[in-house]
Amino acid sequence: METPLVLEKWPGVISTVTIGATAQEGGTRSHSLKIGGQSSMPLLFKEGANPNKPKLAFEVWDVAPSDFDEEVIKAFGKEINDPLVWAEICVNKFKAELLCLKMQGTHPDFGNKSPEEAAKFVSAFLSKVKVPLIITGSGDDSKDNLVMPACSEAAKKERCLVGSAVQDNYKTLTASVLADGHSIIAESPIDINIAKQLNILISDMGLPLERIVIDPTIGALGYGLEYAYSIMERARLAALSGDKTLASPFICFVGQEAWRAKEAKTNPEQGIMWETLTASNLIQSGADVLVMRHPKAFTNVSNYIEELFNLGS
Repeated sequence: METPLVLEKWPGVISTVTIGATAQEGGTRSHSLKIGGQSSMPLLFKEGANPNKPKLAFEVWDVAPSDFDEEVIKAFGKEINDPLVWAEICVNKFKAELLCLKMQGTHPDFGNKSPEEAAKFVSAFLSKVKVPLIITGSGDDSKDNLVMPACSEAAKKERCLVGSAVQDNYKTLTASVLADGHSIIAESPIDINIAKQLNILISDMGLPLERIVIDPTIGALGYGLEYAYSIMERARLAALSGDKTLASPFICFVGQEAWRAKEAKTNPEQGIMWETLTASNLIQSGADVLVMRHPKAFTNVSNYIEELFNLGS
């Protein structure tokens, strides 16, 4: 006699976050995307709802990329040197439904563009491509405090996902996101307690928990992936058990982490597989948005997601 499958039911649910606003919603995006909304652990379709598939975004810089692997640059061709053309290729050729614009050119060491220049570029970018948008800073906290409010205002009413807020530097970005109608990325250094505390601090400023997406700071395959996986799993277990301060979707910057690995640089196919396997593992741990670099890895993971959800339906 076959032993019946034990199904676990949870009292909590992951927040649903919408990225992008169409004309009917006050923006200019061609469509909007929903992430989150799960009432079970990842991909356990019989235990609860998994209403929204993980979303893939291509990473695009506001300047020509300076530290991308040669194989990634080759996949896009010389057009990668023009960010607007690069973005169009991602959407038109590789069918991206979501883009992640990194304002790397505002970093003091990579062009030091002014807030005014950054805002102008964001406006041009939004005019050129119509998919929903994630906007992230350069990683220099003091400069991002000047640049990101300008970028947020330039994208007002487009309901972007803007980042990243960190524990020691979240107030300026939170205020801008709150004023301009966006959602926020809360970045924590692979630490569930800091992730929870940061969400509380941001929500205390008036931004609803339902507009927060957690960046748990992942590692690539072989470079801390298993630790990131366990942190994400612990956060998801706490959220489904009823802890609303951790009930946020996850965003994972897969491309930048995977292509840092020395194994990814061994040969082109291995680099693509390193990014693919990093992403597919993170989907198992609950990733809702995965920011990718190589088009082949993007396609591989997109097909993997479709297969998973076809099996679960």
